[in-house]
Amino acid sequence: MAEKSKILIIGGTGYLGKFMVEASVKSGHQTFALVRKSTVSDPVKGKLVDNFKNSGVTVLYGDLHEHESLVKAIEQVDVVISTVSEPKADQVKIIAAIKEAGNIKRFFPSEFIMEIDLKHAVEPLKSMFEVVLQIRRAVEAEGIPYTYVSSKLFTCLYIGSLLQIEATTSTSNKITILGDGNTKVVFNDEHDIATYTIKAVDDPRTLNQMLHLRLPKNIYSVNELVSLWEEKSGKTLERIYVPEEQILKDLQDAPFETRFELSINHSVFLREEPNSEGVEASELYPDVKYTTVEEYLDQFV
Repeated sequence: MAEKSKILIIGGTGYLGKFMVEASVKSGHQTFALVRKSTVSDPVKGKLVDNFKNSGVTVLYGDLHEHESLVKAIEQVDVVISTVSEPKADQVKIIAAIKEAGNIKRFFPSEFIMEIDLKHAVEPLKSMFEVVLQIRRAVEAEGIPYTYVSSKLFTCLYIGSLLQIEATTSTSNKITILGDGNTKVVFNDEHDIATYTIKAVDDPRTLNQMLHLRLPKNIYSVNELVSLWEEKSGKTLERIYVPEEQILKDLQDAPFETRFELSINHSVFLREEPNSEGVEASELYPDVKYTTVEEYLDQFV
């Protein structure tokens, strides 16, 4: 059996990064995490770094803005996974360091989003999509081996808030639904996103491919999700539908953060995701027992 690749995770103390570190260690990869020295003094992230060390992670102190430290970290591993939150400026630096190091067998840029649809996306999401495409083209232009991961929507972030689960488990009997609620959407648990990503690290079938996480039991329309919740909770929710015209109107004058969220929701819940090329995680790794949407909802009942 071939030796497992050594993995460097950049952005490991971030939201998705910590799951990636955990999955890498659990899968038996020698795992490295690039951490800024200032992170150690943060009460939350500092504790996370301690947990990394206790689980056998090699913590490397460096900074994306310090090219030499970045190259030095990359030279120690085989695979780089980026989960940084700012995709363009930081990832351009990572690409340059990977190119200089010259030893990386695979790069996973920080995407972990639904598949890109420039035709139907509205601002500011459209600009974010364009940045992601620029990063992909930069990776390919440098001849860096890659895997792009289309993780779809994070279960915890979307189902817990979109469907207002906390409210429906107490007093709320209303739910707001964008559009007609019939668009099919894929929701995936963050642990599973990390698990499938790490599975792909040494898999030749995912080399220079898009890895889709269209897990069959996690594909629902919002109407179907509401019905599933009603069935589990024994409650009936009043469904308030917001037409596309109203969503686009709300986008005009809202603060940036609200506009960004609305533009994502517009793309996700009113437009079917494009059926782009790539490989499907559930078909490549049928042995993975992933958390289904139904199982996730059970914790709120």
